[in-house]
Amino acid sequence: MSVTGILGKKVGMTQVYDDSGAVHPVTVLKVGPCVITQLKTQAKDGYDAAQIGLVEFVKASKVNKAMTGHFAKTNTPPVREVREVQLESATGGDEDQSAKAGDRITVEIFNDVKFVDVIGNSKGRGFAGVIRRHHFGGGPKSHGHMFQVQGSIGASSFPSRVFPGQRMPGHMGTDQVTVRNLRIRGIDVDDNLLLLEGAVPGARDGYVLVSKAKAPPRERRRFAGTETKDALKASKKAAASKKK
Repeated sequence: MSVTGILGKKVGMTQVYDDSGAVHPVTVLKVGPCVITQLKTQAKDGYDAAQIGLVEFVKASKVNKAMTGHFAKTNTPPVREVREVQLESATGGDEDQSAKAGDRITVEIFNDVKFVDVIGNSKGRGFAGVIRRHHFGGGPKSHGHMFQVQGSIGASSFPSRVFPGQRMPGHMGTDQVTVRNLRIRGIDVDDNLLLLEGAVPGARDGYVLVSKAKAPPRERRRFAGTETKDALKASKKAAASKKK
């Protein structure tokens, strides 16, 4: 069993060029190194998973006694951020590749991966109105009207109340957001950097969980060229010769 995800931080955005000269906006993530602090098993916990922590400098006074004892069980250093990731069967069936508590995880787990899923917390927007929070159209913009007010929300004599879940102004942001199938545009093993095409939720220095895509998109099939047509003709000729 091997780990399918890793913890990291968002560095920022930039752009890169491919071989054809096309530009691609990318988000730079500094992922890992991480350490496995605990292994969850089917027999003991009811499911298989690995608890990983991002290796960062943490003062011993900042770690409570419960977590200090938890890290001491596996002889791992104290970490600031801890998450659980899924496990997958190791390729080749080699038992030495199975994950163990105390193992280090680096960005190299994505060497043969094209797409990843990223989980992060969105930026906090404070108290927002219905136009920004729920994308309402607003009222008339002419003189004498209040454009960004949602209007009346009350009912008539029946049911004489506001239904739960009514979209209204309120706290916006700091929600867990998952972005799926981001294409990997580059990997820097020396500096533990991962370049993903597209935007990643959260602000700079925000923690993110990067894992292998659960449902990666299908690659586009190219149009049949001369080689494909020639191969079809050859196969038909071979089949015809066998019938004779």
